[in-house]
Amino acid sequence: MKTTFLIILVTIFCFSGYSQSEITEKEIKDHILFLASEKNAGRYPGGKANKRVVKYLEKDFKKQGLLLFEKKYHQNFKARLRVEKGEQEKPLVNTSNVVGYLEGNDPILKNEYIILGAHYDHLGMGGPSSKSDKKNTIHYGADDNASGTAALLEIAEKLAAHKNELKRSVIFIAFGAEEQGLLGSNYFVENPLVPLSQIKLMINMDMVGRLNEQNHVYMGGAGTFPGGVAFMQNLGESLGLSPIVHAGSVGGSDHVSFYAKDLSVLGLHTGGHPQYHMPEDTVDLINIPGEKKVSDYIYKALMEFAATDYKMEFIKQD
Repeated sequence: MKTTFLIILVTIFCFSGYSQSEITEKEIKDHILFLASEKNAGRYPGGKANKRVVKYLEKDFKKQGLLLFEKKYHQNFKARLRVEKGEQEKPLVNTSNVVGYLEGNDPILKNEYIILGAHYDHLGMGGPSSKSDKKNTIHYGADDNASGTAALLEIAEKLAAHKNELKRSVIFIAFGAEEQGLLGSNYFVENPLVPLSQIKLMINMDMVGRLNEQNHVYMGGAGTFPGGVAFMQNLGESLGLSPIVHAGSVGGSDHVSFYAKDLSVLGLHTGGHPQYHMPEDTVDLINIPGEKKVSDYIYKALMEFAATDYKMEFIKQD
């Protein structure tokens, strides 16, 4: 009887399409709901909310079996917070990048790294980067960048289930203090956990939760590695997306820190919107099915770069 019950359970799981290794709409939404919650008050660097988010990310990295650098997932650093014009400089605060990796299986290529990153911080109660006239109001940052962080966790989960297929190693980084001036990514490239020469590509996700009806996914830096523009265009179209692919146009988020070190980069987003840096950037406006579609796209691209001998070299763009 027990055996029959177990068989029925397995059958239900299989036919429902559920798998812990899949990117799912439910898990994307759950991650965003936590990150953009009232409790986390805009994920401002320093303080209890920052620590709570870091612990959440570390717990998820551990659950997926990501490996640690230097026996820990967090890379601590001090951040100088932005202030309003004329306002007195604030003291440095403690914050962290959250970093884990999967090791490749090729005896040579495993010493090369692809980085997948997204910043987890936002504006807290607003501050000088806010576009709103509502002072001391939580800026939830559901799209910016709870969406990218959720995609990071979901892609890491699926990649971990397919780690035996990897040739190159893959590093996952949730950056802190991006909104304060790319501080987390700058800290990483100045204090790298692997030699910079071994990093072959950095893929960055910042605001990937608002896929529009035209299925536009915007990206810059696709020309900084061989065949990048054509590959990302063709792959996106094969998945029902309409990519807007730029060879250059490297700017605006954490991949800039890597490009400044002459490293290949790819920065992805689903476009701007009126809620950018406003309190109204909330979970109810996220296109969850659209974000799953974008996450699947990035996963497939990542597998091409990490699970094959895809040629990787830096190409400078004007």
